[in-house]
Amino acid sequence: MESVKGSSGRQAAAYLLFGVCTTAVNTVSYYICARWFNFPTAAGTAAAWVLAVVFAFVTNKLFVFESRSWKREVLVKEVSSFFLCRAATGGLDIVIMYVGVDRMGLFDVGVKVLSNVVVIILNYVASKWMIFKKRVSI
Repeated sequence: MESVKGSSGRQAAAYLLFGVCTTAVNTVSYYICARWFNFPTAAGTAAAWVLAVVFAFVTNKLFVFESRSWKREVLVKEVSSFFLCRAATGGLDIVIMYVGVDRMGLFDVGVKVLSNVVVIILNYVASKWMIFKKRVSI
């Protein structure tokens, strides 16, 4: 039997791996929308965000947190809470960037890195403890 610590380590590693893949999906999707289909910046960014969040949901559900239920009520709860959390942390990212860069005049890339660290941690915690938490069957 795998220890809880070993399981958490595997889970964190899988989360980071699929996070890198999600970033790639986001970037490539934006590039395709902007360069191939001439989407305006905001529209391309929004489309890429949606595709990346869908990819992240599926990979987090199946490979990171191993949530195997496809019951309608479970899936609706997982999808809605996942998208809501991602939207909230996306909003937090915007706020951190605005305050750090526009209001405080800090180095934008440094603030972006710090913001991403905060967002990644919050997304992991939300996914582990709220969205894909193990449900006890009676």
